[in-house]
Amino acid sequence: MGYAQLVIGPAGSGKSTYCSSLHQHCETLGRSIHIVNLDPAAENFDYPVAVDIRELINLEDVMEEFGLGPNGALMHCMEYPLYFHTVWTLYDLFLLYPGLPGFNSFFPFHCPVLVLELEDSLDDWLTEELDNYLDDDYLVFDCPGQIELFSHVPVLKNFVEHLQRKNFNVCAVYLLDSQFITDVTKFISGCMASLSAMIQLELPHVNLLSKMDLVTDKRHLEDYLTPEPVTLLAELNKRMGPQFLKLNKALMELVDEYSMVSFIPLDLRKETSIQYVLAQIDNAIQYGEDADVKIRDFDPEDADE
Repeated sequence: MGYAQLVIGPAGSGKSTYCSSLHQHCETLGRSIHIVNLDPAAENFDYPVAVDIRELINLEDVMEEFGLGPNGALMHCMEYPLYFHTVWTLYDLFLLYPGLPGFNSFFPFHCPVLVLELEDSLDDWLTEELDNYLDDDYLVFDCPGQIELFSHVPVLKNFVEHLQRKNFNVCAVYLLDSQFITDVTKFISGCMASLSAMIQLELPHVNLLSKMDLVTDKRHLEDYLTPEPVTLLAELNKRMGPQFLKLNKALMELVDEYSMVSFIPLDLRKETSIQYVLAQIDNAIQYGEDADVKIRDFDPEDADE
């Protein structure tokens, strides 16, 4: 049984910094984790990279080849497996129904060979890399910050299913910049973004308020760490027009009654904060529950000392 964290969140929320601090913390404890870079646009790392998606596809190459901007190229990089799976499925239909209009123009003669080679190379790469990390290994996947990747595009969901087929227990770790939570409207927005990722990925979920070390007035955030629905609803109604009253009430009920979204503050300056977050994640993926109990032989001489 393998274990994995899928570190997600908006761009600039501190995902790579979290991965680096987590690696240092585990190194201090003598605990082994392996960090995987899933961001084709990443350049510098403060942690040792065990597996790097840039070995398979690179953002700059895609931008140059297809004339795309950074965001479009990143989406293409991440949809690389999904795209070729779709094309290959369409080619299967072409073989079954060669008379369908438009198929001859869609598929050049060499297309099936190209698709098969690319899909096989991707599957081989993923399988080969994951086969090196099984049996109690702990992987941390540092993901890109494009929110659509974990809100409605099925790329990461397909990736998670691949991990689960390889017998990995996976937990999503969603980071939200604590400096973003300055008022109730932004708090609700952050909750909805996190909830969207929870529904899309269907994984155990731990939400973190990152960059707590940069917050000057932490008392301001207490209202959102332990939200009082009546107070927040009143504040929300003040900020928005009367036509949104029913919507505001429904959103607050979703946050309060179902307890679907809650945040844990993360201060990377404090080892106790990192330790607490790691314990929550370990509990979510049942890390260590099936480990053998290590019994030390009793030595009478030790007792006399």
